[in-house]
Amino acid sequence: MNADNSACSLGVDSHYVELAVEVFAMLADATRVRIILALRDGEMAVGALADLVGKSPAAVSQHLAKMRLARMVSTRQDGTKVMYRLENQHARQLVADAIFQAEHALGGTPTHHHAEEARA
Repeated sequence: MNADNSACSLGVDSHYVELAVEVFAMLADATRVRIILALRDGEMAVGALADLVGKSPAAVSQHLAKMRLARMVSTRQDGTKVMYRLENQHARQLVADAIFQAEHALGGTPTHHHAEEARA
């Protein structure tokens, strides 16, 4: 990625730094990270998400409401169900990168490097 830092607001003086911190704060919750991982392949209803992340539908709904306000997820009505999906792929990428960083923290060769070696 050779993107121009000034074009992407990545300078140290960027007015987006505080908003970026709010994004990290929103993701500083295991249930929300699991929701993003669950939604990475497509949309899901609250009940299915609750089953996947091991939380009650009410708890998942509360997390989704906060994530919707933060514009991380969006909704689509499907009959009587509300389907949730990632608003864009940036939250998915942030979570993936955080998990990759966590793998590095354990030492050794992280799992994601094995996949890269196999492709080479």
